[in-house]
This record gives sequence, structure tokens and C-alpha cells, in this order.
Amino acid sequence: MSDSAPYPSPRTGWTLTGLLTLAYIFSYIDRSILGLLIGPIKAQFHLDDTKVGLLIGVAFGIFYALLGPPLGWLADHMKRTRLVAIGVALWSLATAACGLTTSFAQLFISRMFVGVGEAVLSPAALSLISDSFPEARRGKPVALYSTALGLGSGVAALTGAAVLTWAKDHTQIDLPLVGPVAPWSATFIAVGLPGLAIALGFLLLPEPARRRSQGTDNSVADAWREISKNWGAYFGIFLLASVMTIIAYSQGGFAPEAFRRSFDWPTQKFALFNGISTLIVAPATMAITGLLNDRMGSRGKSDAAFVLLRWSFVALIPISALPYLMPSAWLGFVAYAFTTVPIAMVTATAMLSLLAITPGAVRGQIIALYYVVISLSGLLLGPTTVGLLSTHVFGEANLGFAIASAPIVFGIVPLLLLGAIGRAYARKLSRI
Repeated sequence: MSDSAPYPSPRTGWTLTGLLTLAYIFSYIDRSILGLLIGPIKAQFHLDDTKVGLLIGVAFGIFYALLGPPLGWLADHMKRTRLVAIGVALWSLATAACGLTTSFAQLFISRMFVGVGEAVLSPAALSLISDSFPEARRGKPVALYSTALGLGSGVAALTGAAVLTWAKDHTQIDLPLVGPVAPWSATFIAVGLPGLAIALGFLLLPEPARRRSQGTDNSVADAWREISKNWGAYFGIFLLASVMTIIAYSQGGFAPEAFRRSFDWPTQKFALFNGISTLIVAPATMAITGLLNDRMGSRGKSDAAFVLLRWSFVALIPISALPYLMPSAWLGFVAYAFTTVPIAMVTATAMLSLLAITPGAVRGQIIALYYVVISLSGLLLGPTTVGLLSTHVFGEANLGFAIASAPIVFGIVPLLLLGAIGRAYARKLSRI
């Protein structure tokens, strides 16, 4: 375990990155597909919105977030490709199991295991990518991996649109070995089982040499010592990414319903066009972000990722409020499609900024903590705040105004702190 160990060949590094990206795409599909199947699931199990909220947020989010630190510790201490294979297999089987459930309790437990499996991926994945490429060439692979969020969201939206359209004319689907199931059940099985092939792929790939910064150990105490000595830089990155996640979860959870209430768009229509636009905008944004980061870095700008993070965050706040203030459905949707740009840029550049200042020996644990913070922020604060504003401030007929308010509510303080965060980040970067 040494910084002098050679990096894998570019072909090996990109193969590993590609498979990690594919796994991330499937993870996002598996976690988000439930949001587009709420109608038939509510009808099947006679659920109210409170129980639906538990399935979306608590069942997945709490376990996904709280298991991050111990799984990050495992990523720093065991073979990461094997760890990822176990996680992918677990969440894939759990997603398929969602389609076989016959009660709310069974569906809750299945969603819980989806969260447990997915908690494995990103701490190990970003550690693997960092050990597969020199820092000067790390921007494009990290950007490719981050593209999976947009791709997964787009594919999930298109899948949901297809199911909602299919369900109009079909009440059940006959599956081999399973028998007749509802369309929503078949969807969970169809998106879950392919992940098993991805899990097998990780068992066939070599593990890159783990790179440790000189004088740094990898215990839990070492990880916390690293954060406490440089708390301003880490807090700043966590804060900016948390606000982005709050906005993203607010948009993703409520946008289809807001367009239905404000513009009379059916959910399947919104899902179809959202899926298409996301598949175009998100990958293009991530590719451009990676290129910009690497080009700026090659010109000697060591804080390239943070510069891009700062400006994309500034753009995020006003852009994410615009869709719900537009006078027509199509203007609103075009504005909504453009919110993908700053969300995708903050996603990629926050992680690149974090990787640039985090010692390799504790990278898995700190990345895991990062995902704990942003996941809890997004799942617990985003949808909850929008719901409260809608019910108690604007009225539920004006859900769009509640969504538009969330970026302002959570974005003002971080905008005011950008200068201080930048100075703290520069101090940490100068000590590397």
C-alpha cells in the first residue's frame, strides 16, 4: 500500500470505471423506480401517503445513510471489487423481491435491503477510481461515474412512463417461474435481476493497488482527525452538496405531481419527456464538466474542481426555482430540464473537490460520511420541507411555489458562506 505503486493500465482503469458507472445507473433505477409506481402500489396495498413516504424516505434512506460509515471502513480494509459485488447482488435481489411482496411490511423490508446494498457502492467505487488514475487524469472518470445519476434517473423515468401506459390496458403479466403478477411487480423484477450479471463482473476484475498518503493510517480515529484538522474545507463541501441533494430530492419527488396540478400534465407524459431530456442533458453536462476540470488542472489550477463547484452552486439556486414560476407547461418543462445542468455539475465537482483534499488511506470512510450527510439532508429535509410549505404556507393547489421556495430557504446561507469556504479549501489544498 504505497503511492509509488504503478497505476493500472488505462484500459483496465476505464473498464473498471465503466462497470462501476453501470452499477451506479442500476442503483439509481432501483432506488427511484418506486416513485413512479406509487399509484398502483397504493391501490394494491390500500396505503395512505404517510406509508408511501415511509417507503420512499425512511425504509431506503435511513439504512442507506447510517450504514455508510461502517461500509466505508470496510472499503478501506478489504478487497473493494468483492465488496461492490456483494452490494450489487444484495440490492438487485432486494429490488426483485419488492415485486414479489404481498404486504406493506414485506415491501418495507425489501426497500430496506435495497438501501443496505446501495450503501456499499459509492465509498468503494470512488476509492477504486482514485487508485486507478493519477490525479491529473481523474476528472473524466469521476465525471463519467457521476453521469450515472442522470442516466439512471432518465431510464427510471422512461421505465415508469412505459409501465403507466401499459397498465392502462393490462391488469397482469405472466412471468416464467412466478406466474401472473401486476405490471408494477413485473417492473421491480425486470429492473432488479440484471444487476446480478453486473455483480459477477466485479469478481472478474483486478483490484488496483491501494494508495496511502505518507504518514496517514486508516483507522476511524485517523479519519476523524483528518476532518477535525480541516473542518472548514470538509464542512463547506458537505454543505454545498447537501443543499444540492435537498433540491434534487425535492424536485424528483414532487415535480411530476406539481406539473399535474399546475399544468394538468399526466404523470406518464411528464415521466416520458423528463426521461428523454435527462438522458440528453445529464451525460453532456458531466462530460463537459470533466473536460473543464482536467483542462484547468493541466494548466496548473489545482483548485479547478472547487472553482467549478462554486460557480455551479451559484447557478443552481435561481435556476432550480424557475420551472414552477413559468406561465405555461412547456416553458416550465424546458426550465425544469435545465435544472439538470447545475445539479449534475455540483454532483461531479463536489466529489472531485473532496477527492483532491482527502488522503487515500481514509478516503473510503470520509466518502461514506459525505454520503451519510447529503443523503440524510436530501431525504429528510427536502421532501419534508416542500410538503410543509405546500400544506401550511402556499396551499396544496400551489405545490409548485413550495418547490420553488426550497432552493431559497436552504441556499441563502451557503451562498453567503462561499468566500469563507473557499479560503478554508485553499488552506487545506496548500498543505497537500
